[in-house]
Amino acid sequence: MDISDGLASEIFHICKASGVGATIYEDKLPIDKQTFDTAVELNLDPITCVMNGGEDYELLFTIDQKDFEKLEKHPDIHFIGHITKSEEGKFLVTKSGTAVQIKAQGWKHF
Repeated sequence: MDISDGLASEIFHICKASGVGATIYEDKLPIDKQTFDTAVELNLDPITCVMNGGEDYELLFTIDQKDFEKLEKHPDIHFIGHITKSEEGKFLVTKSGTAVQIKAQGWKHF
């Protein structure tokens, strides 16, 4: 799916549709330097912007773990986490190793 409503929101959509949970890693999230610098300049947390900003025109998808080696070196694919059991919830693991529950704060359609 495209990330038009924010990464966190789209993770919730995938998890709900598939009956799963997810763990995402902060240090794996791709963020353009200019985007990072602009967020800091505006006194915004860059990771909050990555998780909740929309209209990124990026795709979010899952693959079977057995297919990881086929795609792991692809220059345009960023592996940001993995799918878990539904009861494990949806978490962002910070660079310091703290697991923070993901909250979807992206765009809400009318």
